[in-house]
Amino acid sequence: MSQKIVAVKGMNDLLPGEIEIWQHVERLTRELFGRFGYSEIRTPIVEDTSLFVRSVGEETDIVGKEMYTFDDKAGRSLSLRPEGTAPAARAYIEHSVLNQEPLTRWYYMGPMFRYERMKTGRYRQFYQIGAEAYGAKEAAQDVEVMDMVTQFLQALGLQDITLNVNSLGDEVCRPAYYEKLVEYLKAHREELCGDCHRRLETNPLRVLDCKNETCQAVAAKGPSVLEFLCEPCRAHFDDVQRKLTALGVRFVVNPRMVRGLDYYTRTVFEFIASHPALGTASTVGGGGRYDKLVKSLGGPDVPAVGFACGVDRLVLLLKESQQKFAVTPDLFIAVADAGSHDAAFTLASRLRREGLRVDFDTRGGSLKSQMKRSDKSGATFTLVLGEQERTSGQAKLKRMAGGEPIPVALDDIARTVRAQSGAPQAPPAVP
Repeated sequence: MSQKIVAVKGMNDLLPGEIEIWQHVERLTRELFGRFGYSEIRTPIVEDTSLFVRSVGEETDIVGKEMYTFDDKAGRSLSLRPEGTAPAARAYIEHSVLNQEPLTRWYYMGPMFRYERMKTGRYRQFYQIGAEAYGAKEAAQDVEVMDMVTQFLQALGLQDITLNVNSLGDEVCRPAYYEKLVEYLKAHREELCGDCHRRLETNPLRVLDCKNETCQAVAAKGPSVLEFLCEPCRAHFDDVQRKLTALGVRFVVNPRMVRGLDYYTRTVFEFIASHPALGTASTVGGGGRYDKLVKSLGGPDVPAVGFACGVDRLVLLLKESQQKFAVTPDLFIAVADAGSHDAAFTLASRLRREGLRVDFDTRGGSLKSQMKRSDKSGATFTLVLGEQERTSGQAKLKRMAGGEPIPVALDDIARTVRAQSGAPQAPPAVP
């Protein structure tokens, strides 16, 4: 007996009935991010492993435990991308974008890959929507990104999402905080998990990002990074808060938040959802400033700030919202007799060229079975085509929600359907 082949664990199929929610999120992304002047980019899903080691950080869980890494046939170490910022920075450098424009705003969407323990909203192939802005060091750029995400989440109709903000300082003031943090964590070493014992020796900031509840309790009582900010970092963070307030963007300051990647400096932020659909995976998006990342990857000294949202988690929330996302046909064409099948098939093709969404059962079958299919499809109208309709050039549109049939000429169906349904004008016809 042959073994049944199924999808790889943690990598899910997206089928009709659900994919419409994803398409809605993607359409809204393109429309809203475009308002802010961001242009879409697409990077490969496979990159040189060293890109993520140098950017994300060798001691992070992502690089140390979660990346899908392999040697290709030429012996090069490659990795499926675990996040989108490093590939975008690589593309920015490789294509010398700074020489083309001083301020660059990009967004992206697509699959990422991490081999991690799965739970609600967390998978091994997951999808992110993100944006990066290169060339502006001002707090206004940080706030623009947060404002864009806020408007995006509001446009999706999502409620009870809180913006958390913090500052991690920079290379001037962070060392003093780092020293105090290490001193504190070493005093509480016995309370930390085994992974945090290792982090304490290699990258103590990662202890603050540990998901172990005991470690989180220890971190909560430790020194606050905000107490150590130098004057420029303090001024920058104050300006971020002022501008968020001026825009009416609600936020809370969370001094324990560090994010899970090594490249952040100064501003970091997360959007936290309060909803049982997500279980403990309550962060739907986050990001921050990474002014040294581009230079560390061999590029120019260019400041940058960005974010990413987890689409899987957004979809889970949208499923709970009871919104309707399915796109249903404008018209279902049913065939009354076998001799009308070719004419109906031709009519369906013409109406699709004229911009209507038309469903047609190519199998034919009884009129009763076709009407059941029409009802199931959710079509706005059904038109039955038989010998009488072909001969007279006239038919009737049956409104599936109820009401009197609407007489219509076969040559005037598209205009009549749009007029009766309130649908927008047709796009240009396909030649």
